[in-house]
Amino acid sequence: MHASPTRHQLAEIGSLLADPSRAAILLALVDGRARPAGELARLAGIAASTASAHLSRLVEGGLLQVVNQGRHRYFRIANDSVVQVLETLPLLRSPPACAPTRAPRAQPLAFARTCYGHLAGRLGVALYQGLRERAWIELGEHAVRLTGAGREAMQGGGLLPDPMKPSSLSGRSCLDWTERRPHLGGALGVAIVDQLLHRDWLRRQDGSRALLLTPPGRAGLRQLGIALDD
Repeated sequence: MHASPTRHQLAEIGSLLADPSRAAILLALVDGRARPAGELARLAGIAASTASAHLSRLVEGGLLQVVNQGRHRYFRIANDSVVQVLETLPLLRSPPACAPTRAPRAQPLAFARTCYGHLAGRLGVALYQGLRERAWIELGEHAVRLTGAGREAMQGGGLLPDPMKPSSLSGRSCLDWTERRPHLGGALGVAIVDQLLHRDWLRRQDGSRALLLTPPGRAGLRQLGIALDD
């Protein structure tokens, strides 16, 4: 069990996120890519010297890490926990009634991405909804469990490996940042993504967290009755 944060720790994190330029830098890196300081300065709309100061604060604060390749330095999000915080924070505040609640649908991250190793975005939400409608998963008080019929159907349809580790038979609901509906997380969600990548139904995109749904993957999911919007 993690110790509760102190007020000083929360205040420090809040101060790192409070500056719009630092927030722009973090959002430019939330896709998982590593970028150089000059590119981050351009994306944030600030001078290179200003970006350098902000990047130093974010590295010192543990939100970013530096990747050295020869004489070049790149910056990326420190770990998945930072990504989770950045994606979850907007959900704590109810948006105005007239404001859109979802990220632009054209963004690759909004369609399909990894979230702690499981599938998020519109595709992740569609998969979760389809599994529930077919009673292939059931919601318990603290977990999402794979049903017997679900295990047989999903292994037969290529969504899960055969055999499976006992620890992969359950997962959890995870509120999706862009869709504001749940997708499937936990060990079961990770097992599904691993299988989809292994079968080339999904492909990773150039070091990003964005995922590409291949034509065989689209056809396979549709055959299983997973509704996908084009």
